[in-house]
Amino acid sequence: MFGIVGGSGMVVNMIVTVLMNKVNGGTQNAQNVLFPFPGTDFNFRFTTLVWIVAFLAANFYNFLLNRHWTFGQGHKAPAWQEFWPFLVVGSVAAVAGIFIKLAFTNPTSPIYLPEPFWHEDAGLHSREYWSQLLTIVITMPINFIVNKFWTFRSVRHRHRERLEAAGPADPVG
Repeated sequence: MFGIVGGSGMVVNMIVTVLMNKVNGGTQNAQNVLFPFPGTDFNFRFTTLVWIVAFLAANFYNFLLNRHWTFGQGHKAPAWQEFWPFLVVGSVAAVAGIFIKLAFTNPTSPIYLPEPFWHEDAGLHSREYWSQLLTIVITMPINFIVNKFWTFRSVRHRHRERLEAAGPADPVG
């Protein structure tokens, strides 16, 4: 079930990626610098903004589906108690993903997606889209393992223990 949710989340991520790139004039503009990091040779590029926005949209979507379908059985903690750990886990994978995606799109990187197959002249061969997709596939196992054992097991277990320690609720008042 987690794989199905992750796959559908990947679709959400890619839809956001395509839409943002289209609004920005196409993938040929993905490497545009939005702002430089002061005092360094590094820049924040549109491709990084796309990665972050697409991650946030897919992360929220995946959380809702995973909470209610994949890990829906058992006593649930309140949604926000589960969401924040889910977001933290996803954010760790997303930060790693930024560097992986940038490596796929940086011509000086050993894992650069080279021409002639990958380029920004046609959608199916778009280095921007392939780097997004490949990075999602690489980071997905991190999300699954940590969310299974921490977000949806440990957080719920601690919540159940707190409820049991508090005793039964007063039915009258």
